[in-house]
Amino acid sequence: MRLGHDHVRVTVPATSANLGPGFDAMGLALGRHDVLDVRAIGTDTTEVSVLGEGAGEVPLGEDHLVVRALRAALDLVGAPQTGLLMTCTNEIPHGRGMGSSAAAVVAGIAAARALISDPEALDDRVALRLATQFEGHPDNAAPAILGGATIAWQEAGGARATRLEVHADVEPWVLVPTERLATKRARGVLPTHVPHADAAFNAGRAALLVEALTRRPELLLEATEDKLHQDYRGDVMRGSVDLVHALRERRLAAVVSGAGPTVLVLGRASEGDLVADTVAELLDGAPAWHASCPGIDAVGAHAERL
Repeated sequence: MRLGHDHVRVTVPATSANLGPGFDAMGLALGRHDVLDVRAIGTDTTEVSVLGEGAGEVPLGEDHLVVRALRAALDLVGAPQTGLLMTCTNEIPHGRGMGSSAAAVVAGIAAARALISDPEALDDRVALRLATQFEGHPDNAAPAILGGATIAWQEAGGARATRLEVHADVEPWVLVPTERLATKRARGVLPTHVPHADAAFNAGRAALLVEALTRRPELLLEATEDKLHQDYRGDVMRGSVDLVHALRERRLAAVVSGAGPTVLVLGRASEGDLVADTVAELLDGAPAWHASCPGIDAVGAHAERL
């Protein structure tokens, strides 16, 4: 395998995983993006500059997660390594449960795909499996690659995913706090065993969520109920869990986004300003939160050859 291009631009979306009952399996791509400009150069130099989220915090050389993923992808297909000049313009918040690490990994793989002479060697299936090796589970990587809503799973040959066509009336909102929470800490408070009845409850709700997302958005409130992970995380993100309960009491389909502490509301466009008004009421006097309606990214990661 050889390199076929030397300058690419990659766009990759934020994602929200779990969506309530779909723990480690379901995810949604959101209309907030990181954009990377990548040049392959004929030296051993690797230079990374970061604008926006993560600036002044993340590594600026070989340890940068995008660079690590890009190099792993080149190695996987037998392509030569190269020096890199990379500029990252980031919109995805770090440490907030919006898939920033998955976006970085997927962006690196997408950049490698665009640089090599045979992009099909890093098709979506290969990309998902490689991204899952970095992430440990495919729930964020799948929507980052495929766009829309996804169901992901793992089997002997690696991770797989299928894409869902989201109903046009589904309108996601994200409520992002200023505080951060490491995924490792959020997962660390989960029990090693759960009651059989709770597992059965979530299996039913996850199945219902597929119907709600694709055909019957009026079922989103019931379909996003969860007994496996959210309440257990209250000790490390009490504000987020309390906000989820307050929103649900007002009949809005709110969940913790990924490992948190961001809160995702799966609203309905046909309900007009209901979500905006309710969120404004609940967050009145709480400047530590920022609410927005980013929309759904239906495309997933994509690259331009420049």
